[in-house]
Amino acid sequence: MYMQEVTVNNEVGLHARPATFFIQKANEFKSGIWVEKDERRVNAKSLLGVLSLGIVQGTAINLIADGSDEKEAVAALSELVSTNFAE
Repeated sequence: MYMQEVTVNNEVGLHARPATFFIQKANEFKSGIWVEKDERRVNAKSLLGVLSLGIVQGTAINLIADGSDEKEAVAALSELVSTNFAE
């Protein structure tokens, strides 16, 4: 299991469009991937799950992956968050 904390700096947070990019990226990996905020953990490959966390600008989240490509998955998702979802 591999985990990294990242802060969402996107102006509108993780709303529908960036969440879609996030989920598409998560689905490129075999590992199980989760997003954790305030002790709530959801599947990073689920749009409803990710949106249910209500992630706004400035929110710190944990990216957690478990599987054969866990480090690559967390690194790719962290990069996506740090570049503000290419918006």
